[in-house]
Amino acid sequence: MSNQKTLTDVALPQLAESLVSATIGKWLKKPGDPVEQYEPICEVITDKVNAEIPSTVDGIMGEILAEEGQEIQVGVVICRIETAAESASSPAGETSLVSAGDASAQAPAPIPAAGDGSLRSRYSPAVQTLAAEHGLDLRQIAGTGLGGRVTRKDVLAYIERGGAASASAASAPAGAAASQPAQQQPAAPVLQTPYTAPASTIPAGLNAAVSEPVRNSGLHLTETPRIPTIEVEHGDRSEYFIDVTPIRNTIATRMRQSVSEIPHGWMMIEVDVTNLVQLRNKLKDEFKKKEGVNLTYLAFLLKAVVGAIKDYPIMNSVWAVDKIIVKRDINISLAVGTEDSVMTPVIKKADQKNIAGLAREIEELASKVRSGKLKLDDMQGGTFTVNNTGSFGSILTQPIINYPQAAILTFESIVKRPVVINDMIAVRSMANLCLSLDHRILDGVICGRFMQRVKDNMESYSLDTQVY
Repeated sequence: MSNQKTLTDVALPQLAESLVSATIGKWLKKPGDPVEQYEPICEVITDKVNAEIPSTVDGIMGEILAEEGQEIQVGVVICRIETAAESASSPAGETSLVSAGDASAQAPAPIPAAGDGSLRSRYSPAVQTLAAEHGLDLRQIAGTGLGGRVTRKDVLAYIERGGAASASAASAPAGAAASQPAQQQPAAPVLQTPYTAPASTIPAGLNAAVSEPVRNSGLHLTETPRIPTIEVEHGDRSEYFIDVTPIRNTIATRMRQSVSEIPHGWMMIEVDVTNLVQLRNKLKDEFKKKEGVNLTYLAFLLKAVVGAIKDYPIMNSVWAVDKIIVKRDINISLAVGTEDSVMTPVIKKADQKNIAGLAREIEELASKVRSGKLKLDDMQGGTFTVNNTGSFGSILTQPIINYPQAAILTFESIVKRPVVINDMIAVRSMANLCLSLDHRILDGVICGRFMQRVKDNMESYSLDTQVY
C-alpha cells in the first residue's frame, strides 16, 4: 500500500493571557527526529521565563519555520510535524518510531554518551506526571531523547520492565552523577536559605545546617556552588566574547526601560531585628520538622511589608500617564537570582497569607527558579518587589524598580552593631532596608511613613508572635 503522510502545523500557543509574542530560544528537535505527543519540541523565551512548547501529535519533525532567536507572534506556525495515516502499512516514519518503542520495551534504553547529557535533567510535564503517578525516580531512568533527555517512551518502557533498571542502566547514571558538576545533577534543588549560618562556620562542601544567632555573611555553602553556563566566542589574545542570551537581552530591555522612564528616588532606614532573631531561633527547628521548609527572616519581612502596604496602598500602584492605578491585590514579586539571570516570581495575594504560608511560598518559588520549573503564571501580576540582597552580605543597595511597579525594597544583611539605647551602649542585631521609588507617584513623606511602618512592624516581633 502506498505511503500516506499528513503534515500538522504547530503554532505558538497562548502561554499567558497577556502574551502576544515570544522568542524561540532553542529547538529541541531537528527535521527527521521522531516526536511523541506532549514531548517538548522547542523552548521559548518570554518575560524572562523559559517555557517549553510540546508536540500536539506523534510523528516525525518536518519543516522548522522559526529560527532560534526569532520573535514570533502568538498563533503563528513555528513548525510542521509529519504524521502517517493509520491505514498505511508500516510507513517508513512509523517503522522507526515502532522499532524504537519495541527496542526500549525489550532491552534497557541506551544511556547517552559522555558529554551528551546537556538536557538529562530537563523533564517535560508529561514525563513528570507519568513518573509521579507510578512513584518513579526519573534519575534512575536512562534517556534516549535529545541530549540524554528522558521521554515518555523511556518511562513506559521502564514501567513495562517492572521498574527495575538493569545493572548497566543503574551504574552508568551513578558514575555520571559523580563526575558531573552539581548544576547538571537532577537532584532535588536545595533552597539556599540566607540566614542559617555564617560561611566561616561551615567547612567547604559540608552539607549541614548550622545554627547561629545572627548571620553576618551572606555566603552559604549548603550546596556546591553552581557554575554559570555561557557560550563564548573566541576573540583575540586580549579579549573574548560572550553571546547575549534571550533572557539576558530581556533583562537588559526591562532595566533600560525602568531607568529611562522612571525617575528613581531612594531612601534607607535602619531596623533593630534583635527580637526577630530570637523569635526565629526559637521556632526554626520545630517549623522545619513540621513544614519541611526553612523559616527564613524573609517571611517575616514580607509580612511586615504587606502590613505597611495595607496602611499605605499608594505603594501598590503603577503609573498610567493620566492616572495612577492602585492595585487592590497585594502580589509580592520576589527577586531570585540564578547563575546567569534574575527572576521575579510572584506570591499572589500575599496579604491573605500568614508567616508560615509566606515561608512555604518563598521556598516553593525559589526552588522552581533554580530547578528551571518556573511557569509563566508564576511571573504574572506582581505589584511590589522585595529583594533579599543581604543573602550576599550586602549592607547597602540602590535597587532598580521592577517596571512598571512603583517601588522596590531590599533587605540587607543582619549584623551585630553597637547602638545607643537610653544613653547606654548595647550590642544589637541590626539591618538596613533600602527603598527605590517612582517619584512620579511617590514622594518622601509617604515613603518615609511607609518605611517607618515597616520598621515598626519588624521591631514589634516578640517571642510570643505566632507564625500561623
